Amino acid sequence: MTKLDVNKLIVHYPLLQKLMSLEEVFWSNPKIEQFPLGIKKVPLTKEDVKDAEDRLNRFSPYISRVFPETKGTNGIIESPLVEIPSMKKNLEINYHTTIPGNLLLKCDNDLPISGSIKARGGIYEVLKHAESLAIQHQLLTIDDDYSILDSEKFRSFFSKYSIVVGSTGNLGLSIGIISAKLGFKVTVHMSADAKQWKKDLLRSKNVNVVEHEDDYSKAVEEGRKQAGTDPTCHFVDDENSRDLFLGYSVAASRLSKQLNELGITVDEEHPLFVYLPCGVGGGPGGVTFGLKLMFQDNVHCFFGEPTQSACILLGLMTGLHDQISVQDIGINNKTDADGLAVGRASKFVGKVMEPILSGSYTVNDEHLYKLLKQLSDTEEIQLEPSALAGMIGPIKLLHEGTAYLNRNNLTENLSLGTHIIWATGGSMVPKEIKVDYYQKGIEASLK
Repeated sequence: MTKLDVNKLIVHYPLLQKLMSLEEVFWSNPKIEQFPLGIKKVPLTKEDVKDAEDRLNRFSPYISRVFPETKGTNGIIESPLVEIPSMKKNLEINYHTTIPGNLLLKCDNDLPISGSIKARGGIYEVLKHAESLAIQHQLLTIDDDYSILDSEKFRSFFSKYSIVVGSTGNLGLSIGIISAKLGFKVTVHMSADAKQWKKDLLRSKNVNVVEHEDDYSKAVEEGRKQAGTDPTCHFVDDENSRDLFLGYSVAASRLSKQLNELGITVDEEHPLFVYLPCGVGGGPGGVTFGLKLMFQDNVHCFFGEPTQSACILLGLMTGLHDQISVQDIGINNKTDADGLAVGRASKFVGKVMEPILSGSYTVNDEHLYKLLKQLSDTEEIQLEPSALAGMIGPIKLLHEGTAYLNRNNLTENLSLGTHIIWATGGSMVPKEIKVDYYQKGIEASLK
């Protein structure tokens, strides 16, 4: 994109200037539409989500058997929803504001198997592919007890096939772990920002890790290229996969049950606000789609992105989606929030979010580290830096989203509402690296 084009865009979208200056920004989406108009534009349906949920239920006996940490949930890969009252007080003091209503943390950092939100979509897509192959070769029917997949017969069958993915880290972990467990040959193409411990963990599970000097887009491109030469290879396309998206969307019905158990109502008088860290968009996009199906206009979803990697905000605001990258506007896509280090938005997710996402905001790395330290101090919960992008969401909305709140008649009912921060990863981070993150939080707090 030429400099002249960027200058023209700035005239139409003045917020672009702040993005380019790496200022933290808040953007509300002018193209959002009321239910059911917006959701009808999404090329997926409630039935698709139900199909994904049913498939995960079929696999639960297998999951329970091969991943003992899921026995307590009978093979359902799910995370707790917890109140964080001490962190709420901390935010209120530090940002001189009152957060009306409940503040909860959705602990996808504690998801079993791979310790991040990617355990939803990533594992689901591999399971769906495995089921499809096994049924196609008449080794399985949907009425079987899927724990039979934990056998040499099936591992030998799946070993004739391979799975490939490009990743900044967490998706690679979930794809690598489940694929290797089933018996697939699996290759994960890792971008330059992927953390060394994630590569080491995958290699310890017999996953072939290919390292790249370039960023996320290059890792995905190389993965796609490798898969294109082999008919027995399935490429998990983080940029465009509907299966990944549907795996994430199943979170909504489970969240609804958890809210019920906590006695929390979501309706017109009791709005729900959800803040999701965002990289290429698949994880937060799938969750948002599921939530909009579940709660319609009573849920308001916002994406949090690093100032250096605000690809979804950039794509949505300009309407250019995957036709523009952060590098096109002079941003380098280098951030410690490795799971969010994506310079170009998913073509599929950006367009799907256009009529249903409430807005997006950016947060810098230093800010992420401060929040990381504060959450550890107040609630003894350790997340990785990228997972803190949701934490500042309520403050951003209350300080900079007044127009959005007024436009949607939300101001009066804020005290009856609920804010959910989606904590996307952290439990598998090695202890010494958690210490390092905390130290960076101390340093950031002293500045």
